[in-house]
Amino acid sequence: MDLSIVILNYQTFELTKNTINSIFEYEYPFSYEVLLVDNASGDDSLSRLKDYFKDNVIFIESSENNGFAAGNNQALKIAKGKYQLLLNSDTIVWENTLESIYYYMEKHTDVGATGCRVLLENGDLDKACKRSFPNVKNSFFRLFHIPTKSKDDNYNLDSLPDDGVYEIDCLTGAFMFIRKEALDEVGFLDETFFMYGEDIDLCFRIKQAGWKIVYYGKSKITHFKGASSKKQKSKLIYEFYRAMYVYYKKHHAHESFFITNFIVYFGIALLFILKLFLNLFKKKS
Repeated sequence: MDLSIVILNYQTFELTKNTINSIFEYEYPFSYEVLLVDNASGDDSLSRLKDYFKDNVIFIESSENNGFAAGNNQALKIAKGKYQLLLNSDTIVWENTLESIYYYMEKHTDVGATGCRVLLENGDLDKACKRSFPNVKNSFFRLFHIPTKSKDDNYNLDSLPDDGVYEIDCLTGAFMFIRKEALDEVGFLDETFFMYGEDIDLCFRIKQAGWKIVYYGKSKITHFKGASSKKQKSKLIYEFYRAMYVYYKKHHAHESFFITNFIVYFGIALLFILKLFLNLFKKKS
């Protein structure tokens, strides 16, 4: 098996159906399988997806929702592909995207994971698809919208072309084309992260192991992210800032001074409280 495509469903029948159909729409010069994990949706989306796709998809039913990382890991543990693609259930795969990245990975055996250009519904770039690893300095620049021409201080790598091909630090979990050999070496997604941050952590570990992370901007998907102006559930806001804490503590706290760690943790807590407060005044989804 050449490619295993892993998709996580949680109460998103239409979106998940459209994502899988965008894969099945084309023919490929390699073998592949689609593994769909239902993360304890509790609605009829899983039964409807089973009825719609029948034997064309491998279904995994989770008994409880332990988050994005845990859900995807259930499929990664049984995936047979030489490459493993983590793909969000709210995406549309464009023509030639999978084969272009497959051939790129075949040619560049030192690359552990590759991502593509991820477009939002309005056509704008989803900036999470090409990033630097977060640190105290670039997070400060980003938080206060301070412009910088330094790649080291630019978290979203805005100065690099969207249609280019180059090595970066971090991809988005919405589309991560991973070499199984690299995944076997560094391990699966860290289930300490419920959602958010597990993609950054995995990329960090892949690079630590000596593999390259590449942004392949010649290929595209569309990502139907929720509008930022809509009210968010408090649980999602909590998990977003908890992921910041978990990532920093895991990868940076041991090499920083106590006072630096205190300032970072205090800053994360303050941002979390501020976000909760501002969210009270947003419109409901």
